[in-house]
Amino acid sequence: MGFDFVSAPSIAGQFSKNSQVVIIQEDTQKALQSLPREHFALIVTSPPYNLGKEYEQKAALADYLKWQSEIIARLVELLKPSGSLCWEVGNFVDDGEIFPLDVYFYPIFKQLGLKLRNRVIWHFDHGLHAAKRFSGRYETVLWFSKSDDYVFNLDAVRVPAKYPGKLHYKGPKIGQPSGNPLGKNPSDFWEFLQQEWESGIWEIPNVKSNHPEKTLHPCQFPVELVERCVLAMSNDDDWVLDPFCGVGSSLIAAIKNRRRAVGIDRDAEYCAIAKKRIQDFYAGDLKLRPLGKPIHKPSGREKVAQIPMQWLEEEEKQ
Repeated sequence: MGFDFVSAPSIAGQFSKNSQVVIIQEDTQKALQSLPREHFALIVTSPPYNLGKEYEQKAALADYLKWQSEIIARLVELLKPSGSLCWEVGNFVDDGEIFPLDVYFYPIFKQLGLKLRNRVIWHFDHGLHAAKRFSGRYETVLWFSKSDDYVFNLDAVRVPAKYPGKLHYKGPKIGQPSGNPLGKNPSDFWEFLQQEWESGIWEIPNVKSNHPEKTLHPCQFPVELVERCVLAMSNDDDWVLDPFCGVGSSLIAAIKNRRRAVGIDRDAEYCAIAKKRIQDFYAGDLKLRPLGKPIHKPSGREKVAQIPMQWLEEEEKQ
């Protein structure tokens, strides 16, 4: 059954292969049992980090990883043989000590036969300021494929070349352009800026108070972070699954790019917000940060960019 992906769909509460968008309000482990095996082209999510946020109860690291391992095992069953899984995580913090979650998750995926294609760094400039360590300003996305025959749409995510006029200087193509007219392959350390894509930094503003996508969710996924994964690792009309969908950013990234989407979250309020955001998207009312929009850089003339007068007076006294 085809869809035009323009008209607003009905949002189903249970999975059906004829649906376009599905939001399941349920415990993730339970909900995953109702989904068909080898059906999803892309699974992309940011699982709870076990930090004791309002939507999670903090557990011992070993217990947390055991719970996550059970979920991941089921997710691998749901992936198509050509499918990919993107797992975005930060750090677990216990009594001031950092435990990098991607390091702990890697062997879980490997034991299930998945193959790591990239460990992507997502860099952002703003966040909480630490007092007894350097402030954290990045998280990681682990991209695994289920097999060696996986979808990767490089042309959909090429970035502008720094020197598009570069020519072959020897060989049979001497004097001809050496690059690709569509741009070059980005690295695994990206900036989502039109003029900076080639640097390889995924520098996407995290969703804080003045971000246009901000909702009440304390750890909201920016839509443009998921868009890159959707474009590169799935095709039109493919199914995308987010097993911890929160307020639906992954679902929006999917439907925005003509994919079908399933999201799972146990929180009724988050599911309601996700539905409203999807409805607003189709109505043209959803505020989104455009993919590739340059990150604001202060000119130095803004009041908040000026050195406080009190600091200057204190410096003069010394």
